[in-house]
Amino acid sequence: MAANAQSRRDDERLARRYRGGDRRARQTLIERYLPLARSLAKRYHRASEPLDDLNQVASIGLIKAVDRWDPDRGFTFSTYAVPTIIGELRRHFRDATWALRPPRDLLELTLAVEKARQSLSATGREPSAAALAARLGESTEAVVEALQAARTRSIHSLDRPAHIDGEASATVGELTGQEDGGYEQAEARTTIEQMTSMLDNRAREMLRLRFDHDLLQTEIAARVGCSQMHVSRVIRDSLEKLAVLGSEQRCA
Repeated sequence: MAANAQSRRDDERLARRYRGGDRRARQTLIERYLPLARSLAKRYHRASEPLDDLNQVASIGLIKAVDRWDPDRGFTFSTYAVPTIIGELRRHFRDATWALRPPRDLLELTLAVEKARQSLSATGREPSAAALAARLGESTEAVVEALQAARTRSIHSLDRPAHIDGEASATVGELTGQEDGGYEQAEARTTIEQMTSMLDNRAREMLRLRFDHDLLQTEIAARVGCSQMHVSRVIRDSLEKLAVLGSEQRCA
């Protein structure tokens, strides 16, 4: 008892020195109760949330308690600090641990639904949405929306194994559909065909042989029956016309 009384007097003396402008007294009081903050952080530790992060949150709660505690109100610092730190930890889990954070009113309902679900589950049966709605005085539709929102609290990695027929095979990412580049190619081909319609048949044939079949200019010349220089000039002039046409279309 004597030790507790002395500790309380020490806390009060540090608080009054801090109120008088002594910043070192504030730091001393914080350091004295850091073990308490860490103990509370450990109590709230979950696998999905790193303990280091919770220690930081609890430390912030401790600092707020030091800054707000008034020893003249008659209760000890620890009595004031514990609910302040716990409140900071709960706010962290409420606001900062969502992968996709829902609107505030839906978030509040989601937390209330989870609390009611835990209470009703104590009977050994998973409660229905209707039972949760009755407990909370909400509509079943609102509870269903809250249950769906709860699923966005965490997002699973695409690298996790996908279980098919009870066996882990490829990862979820490997089985997830990917963007098909063929659509862009088809759109580009349609655009090119529309633009090359401005050219004569021989010019279009030369471009097709050059870019679709990757033929050399000498090979194109042999195909169409002209000189390599003529092929070079036609391809160059055609590309210049297409470039001008494309620029006009972009400006339009």
